[in-house]
Amino acid sequence: MDEPAVIGRRVQRLRAQLGLTQRQLAEPAYTPAYVSTLESGKVRPSEAALRHLAGRLGTTYEELATGRPARLVTELRLGLTDAQRALATGEADEAAVHYRQLLTEAELHGLDEERAEALLGLGDCALETGELEDAVRHFEACERILAAEPLPRRARAVRGRAVAHILAGELRYACYLLESAIDELGTSGLADPEALVLLYAAVIGPYLDMGAQARAARAAELALALAPQVSDPALVAGMHRQVARTFLAEGRLADADASLAKAQSIYRQLRLRTDLAHCHWMRGYVYAQEGELDAAEQELRTARDMLAAKRAALFTAQVEVELADVLRRLGRHAEAMELLTPLTELGDQHGAVHAGGAHRLLGLICEERGETESAEEHYVTALGLLERSGASGDMADLCRLLGDLLRRTGRVEAALDAYRTGLGHRAAPGTTTLGPAPLPPRI
Repeated sequence: MDEPAVIGRRVQRLRAQLGLTQRQLAEPAYTPAYVSTLESGKVRPSEAALRHLAGRLGTTYEELATGRPARLVTELRLGLTDAQRALATGEADEAAVHYRQLLTEAELHGLDEERAEALLGLGDCALETGELEDAVRHFEACERILAAEPLPRRARAVRGRAVAHILAGELRYACYLLESAIDELGTSGLADPEALVLLYAAVIGPYLDMGAQARAARAAELALALAPQVSDPALVAGMHRQVARTFLAEGRLADADASLAKAQSIYRQLRLRTDLAHCHWMRGYVYAQEGELDAAEQELRTARDMLAAKRAALFTAQVEVELADVLRRLGRHAEAMELLTPLTELGDQHGAVHAGGAHRLLGLICEERGETESAEEHYVTALGLLERSGASGDMADLCRLLGDLLRRTGRVEAALDAYRTGLGHRAAPGTTTLGPAPLPPRI
């Protein structure tokens, strides 16, 4: 509710616009003197008085008390829903325009809940388009607005910020953010199933990339156990998509494909085009693992085209690395190199992990073509790009490839150094880079 003086001026203005006297406004429940005192800002009106006056003035209690148009909150929420639908169907740029307009309107009228939702949407749009610094800024602003709210209300912002760091290759910090939130949910007694599924699903990817497969499997197990308590179908679909990654890591390809099929079915029903593209991407990866390269190429090209059409830059880059590997295995080196060469320009600012993956594949292609010096250069460049990310599995694999190359070219001592470095990255997966795993909360 606004200050008495502000409310008084508002009542006086509306009364004058309607041509009412203070007596006509006051009766039968109040006196003209009370209205006069109220309009001068000398008394704070009760809710009952404001509701009476609002009825006489043809407005609502909320508008009289706060100055907000009666339909504003409803219209803002409808706008947020429309923007969310645009983002879900892959129109990130269009959605961002809507979210910015809604944020401005919500800020103008001091509507914190709607401000937070608009900032979340802008953060998700920035993730889609690869603008990671903007994404972190929006998610942090959302967390500041919701600082006094329980953690389940802030879980989406925490998850969004963690995803931005994952895409930037900062896996350790992403794990720290997600694990801290999971621990806080457990210790505070706020073990909200939807918040937990959101956080567990998000932490699976960085766990696997860092070689912490046991933690990834445990997070997937807990997410699956909580899924029946989650009412949001899109969240359940996202969880199935991430759980499929743990099945892949364990060699359970049929289970992975079944999880992806569940996610794909939900995304089709909800018409979530970007998420559907991610399912095509992961199914392509499953087919590649099974050696069905033609089917893998088809799924990955579908995913790439869907994501590229929506300008999801970093996600498109990830798919192109996977597709180039399939093309390499099919012996189509020129096509693979055409895809990979632009990705090497991503560098440290954005997509260092993807650039590292591109250099690794270019190294393999050069080896297969007998160009050992170029292969070595690509492997060394890839190691430099991946070193700060903590992607232990990728680092160990690169060290093995580099060691094999050095050994074949007669540089045995250098090869041994590369192997030792690789073994260091594989020692005790997950324990050398992460602290204790978060305890499962009591539901």
